[in-house]
Amino acid sequence: MSYIKQLKIFVRVYELGNMSAAARDQRVSPAVASSRIAELENHLGVRLFNRTTRSLQATEQGRLFYDGANAVLAAIDAAEATVAEHTKSPRGSIFVAAPLGIGRRFIAPSVPKFKEEYPEIDVRLRLSDRNIDLTEEGLDIAFFLGVPEDSSHRIRSITECTRVLCASPEYLEKRGMPNNGDDLLKGKHDCLALRFPGQREFQWLLNTADGPKRFAVTGPFESDHGSILTDWALMGYGIINKPVFEVSEHLKTGALVPVAQETPPSSVFLGCLYPHKKHQDPKVRLFIDYMVANCKAELEKLA
Repeated sequence: MSYIKQLKIFVRVYELGNMSAAARDQRVSPAVASSRIAELENHLGVRLFNRTTRSLQATEQGRLFYDGANAVLAAIDAAEATVAEHTKSPRGSIFVAAPLGIGRRFIAPSVPKFKEEYPEIDVRLRLSDRNIDLTEEGLDIAFFLGVPEDSSHRIRSITECTRVLCASPEYLEKRGMPNNGDDLLKGKHDCLALRFPGQREFQWLLNTADGPKRFAVTGPFESDHGSILTDWALMGYGIINKPVFEVSEHLKTGALVPVAQETPPSSVFLGCLYPHKKHQDPKVRLFIDYMVANCKAELEKLA
């Protein structure tokens, strides 16, 4: 078992290029991670990484060893999955990521219920609106809204979610009611953007009489946290573009009001990604099936 732990640390250090990041990924301290790499190097009789105070780079021997180590771990995962499938008692940890809106409303509340049905499966859930790299972050499943950029992973479709442009009555009293996407471009309105580091432009895809069209809207505020945008809209600072399920309660109470209804935003795709090698893992399949059914049921309640 200790050799397997060494291989796991080695693979994650190689992939992340950082000892501390690999240690966090494997839930150990940097000292333990460094010790396991040193033990592996002593066992092999070669140096796997060149270390300096500023960087960590794989040696030629490390690059050669990576493919074999990765194959060994994949074979172990497949063997464990076969046994779990045969015994009908899947166990182990699942690492899951989801956007904040989906995660807080649909995924997180169902995790304890899933655990009750499958007590041997532990769920490690991360909620973030930023873009997620499954491979780099060692994830088994990543839920998403939109169009996934990485087509190398398997995609499980859940449903399409209707979006809405909305603002508070206080904002509309001051700035007026926009009727369509063109009104948003005249500098008369502040649009609140969900933007991530490195993102060069921001556009809203709206449905017009001539078909879907991108509008390069602008505004004084932006954030990589979707809930903050909703808070700003409720405070009267601008217009947001949100899945209806995220703002349904505010729409019902009138705290937010639909705007630019001549050009409503295009629906957004809700689904999840998972690596091809996880397809045969029964605990991953069970979790995905469970959450897909739950998301559909909850969204139907809002329809």
